[in-house]
Amino acid sequence: MAREVDNAVRQPPTRPSVRTKFQVVALLVRQERARVMADRDLTESARTQQLKRLDGVATQLAKIAARDTSLLQLLAEDAQVSDAARDFTATVLRAAGREAPEEPEPAPPPAPDPATERQVVPASVLARQRSNPFLAPDFEAAAKLASPKAQRLAGWELLEPLFRSFEYAGAGAPACMSLPDDGPSAAPGGRELMPHQAQVVEAAARGHRTFLLADEPGLGKTAQALLAARAADAYPLLVVAPNVVKANWAHEVGMWTPQRRATVVHGDGEQVDGFADVVIMNYELLDRHVGWLGSLGFRGMVVDEAHFIKNKRSQRSQHVLATADRIRSRTINPLMMALTGTPLINDIEDFRAIWQFLGWIDEKKPLGPLQAALEETGLTPADPGFYAAARSSVIDLGIVRRRKVDVAADIPARRVADLPVELDDAAGRSIRAAEEALARRLVGRYRSALEARGDVTEPEGIDLDLARKVAAGELKDSSERGGGENVFTMVRLIGQAKAGAAADYAAQLVRNVGKVVFFAKHIDVMDQAEQTFADRGLRYASIRGDQTGKVREKNIAAFNDDPDVAIAVCSLTAAGVGINLQVASNLVLAELSWTDAEQTQAIDRVHRIGQSEPVTAWRIIAAQTIDAKIAELIDSKSGLAARALDGAAEEDVPSSSDVQLDALVALLTDALAAS
Repeated sequence: MAREVDNAVRQPPTRPSVRTKFQVVALLVRQERARVMADRDLTESARTQQLKRLDGVATQLAKIAARDTSLLQLLAEDAQVSDAARDFTATVLRAAGREAPEEPEPAPPPAPDPATERQVVPASVLARQRSNPFLAPDFEAAAKLASPKAQRLAGWELLEPLFRSFEYAGAGAPACMSLPDDGPSAAPGGRELMPHQAQVVEAAARGHRTFLLADEPGLGKTAQALLAARAADAYPLLVVAPNVVKANWAHEVGMWTPQRRATVVHGDGEQVDGFADVVIMNYELLDRHVGWLGSLGFRGMVVDEAHFIKNKRSQRSQHVLATADRIRSRTINPLMMALTGTPLINDIEDFRAIWQFLGWIDEKKPLGPLQAALEETGLTPADPGFYAAARSSVIDLGIVRRRKVDVAADIPARRVADLPVELDDAAGRSIRAAEEALARRLVGRYRSALEARGDVTEPEGIDLDLARKVAAGELKDSSERGGGENVFTMVRLIGQAKAGAAADYAAQLVRNVGKVVFFAKHIDVMDQAEQTFADRGLRYASIRGDQTGKVREKNIAAFNDDPDVAIAVCSLTAAGVGINLQVASNLVLAELSWTDAEQTQAIDRVHRIGQSEPVTAWRIIAAQTIDAKIAELIDSKSGLAARALDGAAEEDVPSSSDVQLDALVALLTDALAAS
């Protein structure tokens, strides 16, 4: 059976049935290995022989996964096992004369969540609910969510093919629904909309109600969402956003829809205006307020920076999804909008939680309009044309993706320029020594793993599957251990060692080009840079995550409006979203992010509507260290959204995986090759 899978993977795309066979073979190998190891009746010779046979199958599976790396996720401990995979497993076991495993007992109901004890209902919210006792659930809305009766596609696993359709069928086809050609160019308050913004507003005015608004950062998604809510009369409107942009949302409400009143939720909500048209809340407060959010009568919900909910196991994701379900169950056709310029960060399945928020899918299957659209294609996942048709069906539900180069030609170009710096001091030598020690530890773990599985001699070439498992183990140990030298502490030390050179270069830029934005990840790097600027007599504004909203706004305004404030020193995570710094056209990235998405978000604080000059991001790289490999990996991951959403050619886009893991794999394979 493994050979059948091997032959099928040689002819991509890998069909769903082949993926199922691959997973079943892997699970059976894992179960059989555990059985053999636990069987005390086997002689040592027989056990060794059986393990050798299983290792041969595992090696073949690793080679298969090397051809299609998306298969690796089927081997994860938390990988979902479909009903089709369970049925096929039972069939294989019965054919081998073995009993099929019984279905697991249903899990006991979860214990009461202590977080519910923290839930509050602000007095103003109670007043609003009492003032309008006619907010009973509209069960007609819930009925509309029901999926049509499955016909031709009954029994097919559909979610996995839907996700894969954005990998296999994207070349040359931009992921954007058909939008009206015309729309209102004028907005309240005498403001003008750009044509691409007006198209979304007009689509909402004509009745479209679900949007994954994935425009590149800087194209005015906040304005589009607020004006779409106005066009759809989706009030009261709930906005869930990162804490650092709550104040900006309130400001934008006053700017784009001045006739509507906004309220921002802080803490327990004592100051909340329960009668406001727009309620703005950050993710971290959902656990306290989720109890009343679904029953206030919201007719629309916007989730800003929607990639924050990609981990469905996180509490904030669960609260967002639960609130969205309650709104849909009580309101006919509510406006649901997910806003993110970076919907895909590590994997194509980052879509899953966003699609579920929008009501396109549930845990197991497509819902309503999407199921109907798939039935209307007349195709099944076994048909060659299914992936293209499935991708189009999802896009038509409301994916809107525009690039600056296509819709905002007046925004100048941008580029990322790498500036290698040599770390020749004691800190640099210490970093290289720590890197060598980490590489030796990885090599030791790799060779120990070879011995543990019975390899007497090291095989020719490097077993990449084993290398990834070794790197994953090191990464897990590093996260749990916290202390000692590991990839995280090493990257932080590199950032500290680069801080002086990065600050020096930013100071030079100020002398030559004017205002500059300086981004760093760690507080000590920001502190060191600010000291350098103070020593040089340069005034700066500091934008950090631990500031109050008022202090933050004051510092942003100082940088944008005061000609004597030359530099904005920004936290890469806290200032990477929701602020406008386009008064500068040069920025310095003193430390690297772990994702291209985070780096892009930072750059787009400068490269956005209102920018009049070409933008350059100067990325400081520590030469001859793991820093250079991380920069290379970040760049290689930048194609994920391009392939899935922008229709980039597949051969131009490498596979997506975690940068931390890949950095360790590269360190290990380089060390093995050198030895």
